[in-house]
Amino acid sequence: MQSSSTPGGAVPEPPLWEQLAQKAAQANLSEGERLQKVLAKLGFGSRRVCEDLIHDGRVTVNGDVAVLGRRVLVEVDEIAVDGVVIGALPGLVYYLLNKPEGVVTTASDELGRENVLELVPSEPRVFSVGRLDIDTTGLLILTNDGQLTQHLTHPSHGVEKEYIAEVECGSNGVPAGALRRLRDGIELDDGLTAPAEVGQLEPGVLRIVIHEGRNRQIRRMCEAVGHPVIRLVRTRIGPLRDTKLRPGAWRELTLQEVRALYGSVQQGTTDTIKE
Repeated sequence: MQSSSTPGGAVPEPPLWEQLAQKAAQANLSEGERLQKVLAKLGFGSRRVCEDLIHDGRVTVNGDVAVLGRRVLVEVDEIAVDGVVIGALPGLVYYLLNKPEGVVTTASDELGRENVLELVPSEPRVFSVGRLDIDTTGLLILTNDGQLTQHLTHPSHGVEKEYIAEVECGSNGVPAGALRRLRDGIELDDGLTAPAEVGQLEPGVLRIVIHEGRNRQIRRMCEAVGHPVIRLVRTRIGPLRDTKLRPGAWRELTLQEVRALYGSVQQGTTDTIKE
């Protein structure tokens, strides 16, 4: 049997990439913040409660089950609780805005129209999560959390958005056949829409829930069945709803709401948080 030792019996030096990986792992154990402290800062409870979360195996770091005493580098490590990734980077902000009519969601507009970034603090710089067209009002999330933005806008995660649409129709409201077409999917110029949840609250007032993010999708769907939209309001994003936020006003999301958003990405929409 051939020995793996070098001449003279010395053990060969590990490859450089193995040495670097080992040093990084050792540094991660001695640098950074203790995991329970990070969790406590994010609102998961007292240090003792967070230690219990770790002890019970409910916390992972970079996919590995964490142990007590683990230190993390929040800039690089991915932390998850009960399988839900949480945003731990310092300086992250999350705003919920009730977008008024006539305001655009693009960062700049060649026509000089007011944009949503002018309605929230200028520092730190944030970006809108998805878009609402200029005539549509309602809830919009703005944040500098790129990971959450990517997850919320990616169609594979299926995060629900709820709208109230006032549409053109007769005194008897939108016929059952048109409602059925909206529920089953509409063939648009960019393909068939996914099935939607559609109900008629009163004649001509529809509640529509979708999990896609196509351009002007609700308006195009309603126009395709012969009932153009007169007024459109987004009333819910995933688990977030706020009936008290006036048009043009904004507020910061609570830690519970941020965690619920991350949860909706992982598991589909969770129970609605009402304000």
